[in-house]
Amino acid sequence: MNYIAVQKEPFDIAAEQNALRADNPGIGAVVTFAGLMRDMNEGDQVSSMTLEHYPGMTEKALAEIVEEADQRWDLLGIRVIHRVGELNPMDPIVLVAVASAHRGEAFRACEFVIDYLKTRAPFWKKEKTPEGERWVDARHSDDEAEQRWQR
Repeated sequence: MNYIAVQKEPFDIAAEQNALRADNPGIGAVVTFAGLMRDMNEGDQVSSMTLEHYPGMTEKALAEIVEEADQRWDLLGIRVIHRVGELNPMDPIVLVAVASAHRGEAFRACEFVIDYLKTRAPFWKKEKTPEGERWVDARHSDDEAEQRWQR
């Protein structure tokens, strides 16, 4: 069963993993990626970050990514949760959890989902630094990670 959420509230990683694997004895692997807010970016101290998104469009983009992962690998469920609003260092930002019968499928699909999420989902980040606020540009390394999955 797949689940996608864009929310302001924090999430509990263990509870989300348990929800993903609930009542399915066929699951042999759950691979989870949790992205956390750091207090540094590009060598600068970051005290907080505001994440914005385009409601409706963001969820649609995430659903398309999850659907593509389902088509590529033999999966038993995916959960994607992405937070928006104001975040502080150490706050969880994003969770991607993937269940499958075997670990290889789950590892590859989890990495694929986060790589595509970073480049295809419409989120915008504004950081607060001692010098003021600034928008965060897309990273070249994220584009390179996405390219690995091109067929």
